[in-house]
Amino acid sequence: MPPRTTPTQRQRRLGAEIKKMRTEAGLTAEYVAGLLGVDRGKISNIESGTRNISPDRLRTLAAHCACADERYLSVLADMTQPSQPHWWDEYRGRLSPGLLDIVELEWHASRIQTIQTAHMPGLLQTEDYARSVFMAVLPALSRLEVELRVAHRTDRQRVLDRDEAVTYVGYVHEAALRMLFGGRDTTRDQLNALIEWNERGNAVVRVVPVELGSFPGAGHALLYAEGPVPQLDTVQLDSAHGPEFMHAELQLSKYRAHLEWMDRMSLSADASRDFIHAIIRDL
Repeated sequence: MPPRTTPTQRQRRLGAEIKKMRTEAGLTAEYVAGLLGVDRGKISNIESGTRNISPDRLRTLAAHCACADERYLSVLADMTQPSQPHWWDEYRGRLSPGLLDIVELEWHASRIQTIQTAHMPGLLQTEDYARSVFMAVLPALSRLEVELRVAHRTDRQRVLDRDEAVTYVGYVHEAALRMLFGGRDTTRDQLNALIEWNERGNAVVRVVPVELGSFPGAGHALLYAEGPVPQLDTVQLDSAHGPEFMHAELQLSKYRAHLEWMDRMSLSADASRDFIHAIIRDL
């Protein structure tokens, strides 16, 4: 089977974990190629995510790297399995791979936390609110492209509606709550939707009031997806060129600290609900 031309973020992450395992054990790619009975080029392809590795070869490598974390290895072995069809596959070839990577990241997360400073959390947006966000993109999107993105954003909420719904916490700055995307009526409906999500149990919105002043990471939207094991946590940041995914331990530590600050300083879920009600009354 030829190498993949466009591996998903999940496939690249598996490759990165394999490379980290090898390099931390001080093994060369040539040594691992001989160990696994493949040529040197295939090791590079495996570590870049363009080729798969079998669970047996993964465990052979882990044994020679003295990696004995069975839970971690079990999750990696699951990641080697061929991807099953998912709802987001219907968007493949119609939306950028980065948008689909975000969905896949959310789907496999055990917990999701986000920070938003300019607009409402994408996972909790109403159709009209999402439409107003996409209509403000430059260069302008066609009507068809806007509606495609709205449908995709709405479909992302399936991760909160499925039987084993992921736990979600969204930290939202007061400024984002007061931005009138789509006008007053659309914003009012969106704020009411946030309150409804808060009352459902698995999705919580926490408000960062303006009066707190400065805060870490000001101006950056952040998605922190906890993996099945802590080693597989991932940070996703928005950029002008598409989503950026980070998982180096120093990067994870930095953004965990951001989220810990938000947890300490943001209003509680109940106080946030009352705060949002007050904003609705002002509209």
